[in-house]
Amino acid sequence: MAEARWYVVHTYSGYENKVKANIDKAIENRHLENEILEVSVPVQDVVELKDGVRKQSSRKMFPGYVLIKMVMNDDTWYVVRNTRGVTGFVGPGSKPVPLTEEEMANLGIRRENIEVDFEVGDMITVIGGVWKDTVGPIAAINERKQQVTINVDMFGRETPVEISFADIKKM
Repeated sequence: MAEARWYVVHTYSGYENKVKANIDKAIENRHLENEILEVSVPVQDVVELKDGVRKQSSRKMFPGYVLIKMVMNDDTWYVVRNTRGVTGFVGPGSKPVPLTEEEMANLGIRRENIEVDFEVGDMITVIGGVWKDTVGPIAAINERKQQVTINVDMFGRETPVEISFADIKKM
């Protein structure tokens, strides 16, 4: 199997998140989890000053572009290229050019893999993000996405929630 590399996909302006959602759905439907590993819309936090009020918001680093870590083959190329909102891969003609490791490092969006010793059923506490201070047992672990799934009580129902490895600690 070929190595997964990062590719840049051009999208209609403002459709970046919709394209990400559509590709994620296609990955799930076509069982391409081992070929298309990650779809990313890089954002950065910015502080804006409007009418004397400081407001923190997220802004897309590359409007009109989505980054995809994938193994390039005919199937993955077809799925991504024919996703609604995608205008094409970045590269000459119809040949996508992968980003180099140096280019990815310069973008500042590289994430280190976090090694965890958790198992399904272990009790964890969420230490960051929206679900901070939530406690629950691990229902599933996704090493590739660096996330665990826990069930939280929402509106009287148990709802699965994905939490990043960086935002949890073992009890």
